[in-house]
Amino acid sequence: MALTDEAIGKIKEMIISGRVRPGEKLPREADLAAELGLSRNSLREAVKALTLVNVLDVRQGDGTYATSLAPSLLLEALSFIIDFHRDDTVLEFLEVRRILEPAATGLAAIRMSAEEKAELGKILDAVTVDSPVDDFVATDLEFHKKIAVGSGNSVLASLVDNMSLPTARARIWRGMTEPRALERTLAEHRAIHGAILSCDADLARSWATVHIAGIETWLRTTLRD
Repeated sequence: MALTDEAIGKIKEMIISGRVRPGEKLPREADLAAELGLSRNSLREAVKALTLVNVLDVRQGDGTYATSLAPSLLLEALSFIIDFHRDDTVLEFLEVRRILEPAATGLAAIRMSAEEKAELGKILDAVTVDSPVDDFVATDLEFHKKIAVGSGNSVLASLVDNMSLPTARARIWRGMTEPRALERTLAEHRAIHGAILSCDADLARSWATVHIAGIETWLRTTLRD
């Protein structure tokens, strides 16, 4: 095992074991290196690596802290990686969305507050079938993100948000080329919203599946043709 990997493993174990809790300050470098049996160079490299993935936070002149370790913070690294996706992987992202979003939508139907459900309706009302496609898709992204957050599961919400962004260009393409695409999308969004308003988790999951599968089927057919 490389010395840096060993150092990363030991710091990770400190956090997992509760020796250092989220938000707490790590011992100063010399003391931590001695405690873990590491060279200071290995420790510094490990700290740099863990800072990049938001596990540690180096505060100049103060010290090194464990972050809050919130899922949204830790999954930012996933967002960075996803930015490098290729166009030929968009279908794979849609497949993942078809797995994740119905689950998030079903949870949102039973967990969103009345106020959150009303805000979701306002997002829907912000566009019509005559809105510019770019504006329509931006609102589409906001609609799905609001539902994911409403699931009450921060890990699921972060994953849904990260999986959604790479498909935005395909959604714009569909809106510009497929007849009545915006009308169909808006109708499906309203059906999803209606199921959420009714606290009907099964119906909300079903409509979310139909909605994502429709985009996936269109893209698969378009790429094949």
